[in-house]
Amino acid sequence: MTVTPKTIQNFMRDCTLCPRQCHADRLSGKVGCCGQTAEIKAARAALHFWEEPCISGTCGSGAVFFSGCALQCTFCQNRSIALGECGRIISPERLAEIYLELQEKGAANINLVTAGHFVPQTAYSLQLARQQGLTLPVVYNTGSYEEVSSLMLLDGLVQIYLPDLKYYSSELAFRYSWAADYFEKAAAAIAEMYRQTGQPVMDPETGLMKRGVIVRHLLLPGQSKDSKHILRYLHETYGNNIYVSIMNQFTPLADSALPEELNRTVTHAEYEKILSFAERIGIEKGFYQEGDTAKESFIPPFDLEGI
Repeated sequence: MTVTPKTIQNFMRDCTLCPRQCHADRLSGKVGCCGQTAEIKAARAALHFWEEPCISGTCGSGAVFFSGCALQCTFCQNRSIALGECGRIISPERLAEIYLELQEKGAANINLVTAGHFVPQTAYSLQLARQQGLTLPVVYNTGSYEEVSSLMLLDGLVQIYLPDLKYYSSELAFRYSWAADYFEKAAAAIAEMYRQTGQPVMDPETGLMKRGVIVRHLLLPGQSKDSKHILRYLHETYGNNIYVSIMNQFTPLADSALPEELNRTVTHAEYEKILSFAERIGIEKGFYQEGDTAKESFIPPFDLEGI
C-alpha cells in the first residue's frame, strides 16, 4: 500500500495503531497512550554497534531512536525517550534525509527503534527515501505490542524485523507492562513479520542480514519458567526459520520504580540454564550475550545527535 500525507491524517485523527486502541485525535495535538501527537519526535540518529552481529556488523547499524512508547514497561532501559521526555520534532521529509545521511556514513542498515506509534509517518518517509536513493535494508526494532493492520503498512518497506517477545504469562505482562494481552498481540505481530520477510537471508561476504526475523527475548530475574515457555513457543512455531536472540542485559535503573523482585540483574546460573534449555529443545539459529552486559553504559546518550 502506498502511504500519503492523507493516509497519515486519517490514522492520526482516531488513533488505533497499537493494541491500546486509545482513539486519540493526535492530529489535533492530543497525545495517545504512547505520549505523542501526530508529529514525529526522535532523540538520536547515529551508528549503533550494540545490536546482534548480523545487524551491527563492523560498520554499525543506522539507528533512529523515536520518542514515546505505547507499552511503557516498568524496567525500560530507554525510559527517558519512552516517556517522551527528550527528542526533537521532525517532519517525514527530514526523517527521509536522516536515513540518507546514515547511509552516507556507512551504516549497515536503517534501524527504526520503537517507531510503532509513527508507523504511517515512517512508511511515508521510507517511500521518500527510496525515491531519493536509499538502498540499505530497513530494520524495524520493536517491543511487538503492535496491531497486524499497522504492520501491513510496512509490507515491502521493511526487510528485517527485530521484535521482542517479552512475556508468555498474561499476569507478568500486566504486572510489568499493563498489557495482559501482550502475548496474544505480539505472537500475531511476529507471525505477520514472518509472512512479510520469510526465512532469513544473510550476505555470504559480510555476514550481515539482508532479510528475515530475529526475535529477542530478555530474561527477567526469577522468571526462567516464562522464558522457557517463550522459547518453546518460538521453536515449535517457526523451527529454525527465524533467529532467536536470548539476552541477559536486564539493567535495574536507579531512577525506576521497580517491583522488588526486579531490583537485581539476571544471574549467570539463570542465564546458563536458559541457554542449555534452548540447545536442548533444538534452537540452532540463535544469539547469546557474553560478559557483563547489565550496565547503564550500554544505553546510548539521547542527545539529539543526527536529528
